[in-house]
Amino acid sequence: MAKTYLQMLVAEQKILNRIYVIRNQKVMLDRDLAEMYGVETRRLNEQVKRNSKRFPKDFMFTLTPKEFSNLMSQIATSSLSAGWGGTRKLPNAFTEQGVAMLSSVLNSDTAIEVNIRIIRVFTKLREYTLTHTEILMQLAKLEKEVKGNSHDIENIFAVLKELIEKQSTPKPRNTIGFKQYADKKE
Repeated sequence: MAKTYLQMLVAEQKILNRIYVIRNQKVMLDRDLAEMYGVETRRLNEQVKRNSKRFPKDFMFTLTPKEFSNLMSQIATSSLSAGWGGTRKLPNAFTEQGVAMLSSVLNSDTAIEVNIRIIRVFTKLREYTLTHTEILMQLAKLEKEVKGNSHDIENIFAVLKELIEKQSTPKPRNTIGFKQYADKKE
């Protein structure tokens, strides 16, 4: 069954809403991934534990209590707000590589399809980041050029201001119409 473009955008947006920045890395939490894959969080973590060699620290890490607390306080309306109360274990966070590795551990059609979508979203995020980096570099370069020319720019604005002031002051005009002379005394 073919998905419409709108359905694809909605799916991508749901994935984007579940990508967090923790320890300066873009990650997804085990609970969100399990929900997308259609499995229980504990089952997902069991598979990860059974295949621990596939998940080094740069692929997956467990949040500290402080990180988890900060995440919950920052994201009040996310998927964290419902269903995270009273968790017994701190969530695992998976980097892009960790999410890719999950596809080799979870071998269902749903997991494979969801994994492909997630990896595509991570790729788009990386592309956007690179684009923004290029823009920031160009702005910095432009700022340096402008700072070097700031005196010239100030002079241009001063001249423009003078011209505007000259145009805005009204010139004396000759009166038009009948002139009244003082009444003649008889």
